[in-house]
Amino acid sequence: MSRPILLAAGGTGGHLFPAEALAVALAARGVEVHLATDERALQYGKAFPAAGIHPIPSATLKSKSPAAVAATLFALGRGFLRSVALVRALKPAAVVGFGGYPTVPPLLAASVLGVPTLIHEQNGVLGRANRLLAGRVTAIGTGMVEVKGLSGPLAAKARHVGNPIRPAVLAARTPYDEPHPEGPFRLLVTGGSQGARVMSDVVPAAVAALPPEFRARIAVVQQARGEDLDRARAAYAAAGVTAECEPFFGDLPARIAAAHLVIGRAGASTVAELAVIGRPSILVPLPHALDQDQASNAASLTRAGAAETVDQALFTPAFLVRRLSELMSDTKSLSDSAEAARRLGIPDAAERFADLVTETAAR
Repeated sequence: MSRPILLAAGGTGGHLFPAEALAVALAARGVEVHLATDERALQYGKAFPAAGIHPIPSATLKSKSPAAVAATLFALGRGFLRSVALVRALKPAAVVGFGGYPTVPPLLAASVLGVPTLIHEQNGVLGRANRLLAGRVTAIGTGMVEVKGLSGPLAAKARHVGNPIRPAVLAARTPYDEPHPEGPFRLLVTGGSQGARVMSDVVPAAVAALPPEFRARIAVVQQARGEDLDRARAAYAAAGVTAECEPFFGDLPARIAAAHLVIGRAGASTVAELAVIGRPSILVPLPHALDQDQASNAASLTRAGAAETVDQALFTPAFLVRRLSELMSDTKSLSDSAEAARRLGIPDAAERFADLVTETAAR
């Protein structure tokens, strides 16, 4: 393919990680890749494997007040005009969006200019930005087998490819090391790219309340918000528990692979990485989400016996003390869950999506 592919992603690592995986797969085929993103995402995207990274003005509609709607439309309008100029300059063979409002201006610009377009929906529910774009794009790739909101003509142009996985995740794949009933137990706690305060509220208190024989075995790695770090570290130290708490882990895939159990949110990237690496988990979907996408994602693992889904209102120290005590006693169930997760993983999702992209670009 002589012309480049333009990827559009922004906001968080949840959008950029699958875009990164596709970029690597396309580059291996000799395709030049460019990335359009917003200013927020540049902190994640500095090392993105692209020939060029192009900031595009954007905004997320957070309120229905006239002033907020006007400000959002103004930002998207500026983004659209800049995207038109970018698409005309790059002359891409296709433009691919990964969700979030920063994808809207580049995809609309490409559609208006007659460039083939694709979106990838990572979640089990079609997101708001992708809902705006789905009727206009040429093709749709999905991370889940079933996606709520895709029916009729939209379903006809959709293909299940899985969620593209970063090379670091593929490199971390190792067989599950079932913990010995009396040996060390490694617990990983994550909260998504933005962290989750509930994890710092619940997990340190639960670990501190474990019976002494379990508390002596456990070692914790926890992603915590900066404002929660000191109290999380202090709680573990007071309980005599070895713990490493940081706002961000650059080697998170390796830490997932090293864990006997993962506790976290249920973002699409998290769920896909747990499946590909094959690790058991307790998932606490983000509550009050308009689309309930994380609940849908978590359900896909729970139905297969790979995870346990817990409503945040029920995710209490008392609950977690009971479940950790049960799991640390019945380690065979952890191995069964790890194997169930592994069977759901699609390690070649990036290649599958790259096939769809190149087919669409060639039309």
